[in-house]
Order: sequence, then C-alpha cells, then structure tokens
Amino acid sequence: MLKQLEGSHAVAEAIALCRPEVICVYPISPQTHIVEHCGELVRKGEMGNCEYMNVESEFAALSACIGSSACGARTYTATASQGLLYMAEAVYNASGLGLPIVMTVANRAIGAPINIWNDHTDSMSMRDAGWIQLFAETNQEALDLHIQAFKIAERLSQPVMVCMDGFILTHAYERVDMPTQEQVDQFLPPFQAQQVLDPVNPYSIGAMVGPEAFTEVRYLAHEKQLQALDVIPEIASEFKEIFGRDSGGLIREYETEGADTIIVTLGSVAGTVKDTVDEMRAAGKKIGVVTVGSFRPFPSAQLREAVKNAKQVVVLEKSFALGFGGVVANNIMMSLQGTGIHVHTVVAGLGGRPITMPSLHKLFEKALADELEDMQFLDLQWDIVNAELARQRAQINSGPVAESILKNIQVDTAYGGAASHAAT
Repeated sequence: MLKQLEGSHAVAEAIALCRPEVICVYPISPQTHIVEHCGELVRKGEMGNCEYMNVESEFAALSACIGSSACGARTYTATASQGLLYMAEAVYNASGLGLPIVMTVANRAIGAPINIWNDHTDSMSMRDAGWIQLFAETNQEALDLHIQAFKIAERLSQPVMVCMDGFILTHAYERVDMPTQEQVDQFLPPFQAQQVLDPVNPYSIGAMVGPEAFTEVRYLAHEKQLQALDVIPEIASEFKEIFGRDSGGLIREYETEGADTIIVTLGSVAGTVKDTVDEMRAAGKKIGVVTVGSFRPFPSAQLREAVKNAKQVVVLEKSFALGFGGVVANNIMMSLQGTGIHVHTVVAGLGGRPITMPSLHKLFEKALADELEDMQFLDLQWDIVNAELARQRAQINSGPVAESILKNIQVDTAYGGAASHAAT
C-alpha cells in the first residue's frame, strides 16, 4: 500500500508488522519519532501482544532488550549518537551473548561540541562490537531493511543495527510502499529463539571466560559475521520474491560498466552521488557508483569484483578516524590490496554539512583529471582552520576550540545560526 509518511513513522509501522513482543525505549533525537510512534501503535492495540517499556536511559533500554531477548522475546529498540555511546557496554554484551535484537541507529554526530545533525560517527564507533550493520539509502529501504533485519538476526542469532541518516531520512516525508501484514508474516516466521532462559531448565549466560578460551570465543563471533555474508544476500533475494523489490544486500552497483572511476559511499548521500554521476555520464564521463549496504560484515570480495575494472576508487564517507583517515576507506583499501587500484578518501557531511551536487561535480572532475589528493575534506573552510591554528600558536592559554571558531564566524550559539565570517 502506497503511503506518504515521515521516515520515522514508516519505520515504526514496519516494526509493528514484524510483531515484536518487547520494545524498550529511551528517546534521543533524531530517533524519537520512531519510538513515539511505536508507543502510539501499542497504545491503540495495533501492535498485538507487545510490551512497551519506557526506561531511564539508553543503557537501560539495551539492557532490558538483552533480558527480554534472552527470555525468547522478539525485541526492538532505537538510539542515536551519545545514546549509542552510553549503551556501549551493553552493545558488546548483546552480540557476545548472541541475542537477535534489532536496533535502529538514526545516525547523528557525536560531541563535544554538541551537534544533533547527521554523520556516521556514532555507528562507526561500534563497528567492531559484533553487530551486523546495514545502511539505508532511502526511507523505502529503511522500511524494508528493518523487516529483513529481524530475519537476519534470528537466522544467525546475532543483533542487527539498521542505520538511517538522522533528519535526512528520519524526518523526511516520502512515498513508501508499506507491505501488508500477510506479506510480512509470509516472509518472517514467528520467533524461535536458539537459546532461552527458563526457570525450569536454569543455566548461566555471559560466564567468565579466561585466556584459555577467549580467543576462540572472539573467532567464533568473527565466523558469525562471515556467515552473514551469505545470509544477507539470501534474505534479500527472499524479500524480493515476496515483496517484488530489490532492497538490501551487501552492495549495489550503479553505472559501473566501463567506469574508470568509481565512487563508493553509503547511506542517503548515495542518491545525490547518483544524480551527479547521471549528469557526468550524459557528458561522456566514465564514472560509476557502488553503494555499501552492509558495513558489517564488510563485503570485501563483492567490492573487489564490482570495481575490478576501475583505475581508481573515490570513497565518500561521513566519518573519519582522527589522526589517521577515513574509516570506510580503510576497509576498502584493505579489501583492494594487490589490485593496483588507487583509493582516495573524501570526508564529507560531518555534523550535517550539506553535500551538494556542485561540490560533487568539482570533486569528481578533479578525480577524473587525476588531481585528487589521497585524502581530503569536502568544502573544508581553510580560512577558519588556519585562523584558529594561528590563534592557538599565539596564545599559551588558547581556550576551547569550538567556542573560538563560533566567535570567529559569528555564530549565534543560542540558535545555532551562522552569519558572515568575521575578519581574522
């Protein structure tokens, strides 16, 4: 059924169709509308036999999810940014215990300084926690991925994060094709837990493991990720058979045939990248796009195959490792070792900075002309950076960086609006 919905509400309705038995929530922007709408659906009786738990923190939300999942209930939660960091201990526990929890991460920057807008720093910080991480390009895909996520999680007995760009997707109103309950029931069978805490048959979970076995435990967690490389595309294929849509999977190729330069990205920016590539293709430029749908597990073999005929890869990503470089790009460089394909890192969109087609045109033209640096920042304002570095060198007690920059560019901190640059 076609509906015009906010992305958050579309996801909430998809969650309801999956018949969760427990939803544990603590609101944090920009995921709040998802859990609010889930609560409304539970209150109206439209989510069947579901317990909706308001808890006191993000840590408590995932901790409660761990308890409910361990008792055999289909379980869901959502978070973002500092909320994900606050539940970090529980994030590792959920995967270490092999619990098939599904969690939406409405991607948002991490402070300080505080920033509520979108980038991918939050979920990237948990990339090694053992969760499967799926990234949505559109609200339709976000809706579809949540339905697939429950099946993936329960097939592998591993938790799944569905990452969707905060505000860009969560608060955007788009037309989506909402499945029927009958379709979802056909695709997603009732939850049958692989391990269940039961007073009649008591046992312990999360036992102490010493040096004699911990390496083996971690290797087996790695093996689950490798198994997911087969399960994710298999479930995407099953989804297409029932719902008639290509959605999910490990990677998606766009105009890669004959492309010398391939842009690799993930999340909602892929749409803007594709529009830019369309214009450049129309002008005869040999350029294409690969969108990463699954960041964990990372689809190294599939990526190598997709870009094998390219001369260079440009990784456009919304996160980076301070003091090192691109997080996604590092995974791609490791995947392409020995191929001779040059990999460039472009960090863009941090803290919600717009990624515009004019900026992408300039970037891609430089790449085609072989003028791109190995690592660069899209639309970085060097005048501000250099002025702040000069100030720090001149003052022993230079004070906080963020406040100085805001003053330098005349930002009203009460409202977050920027005026013209001040003279330096």
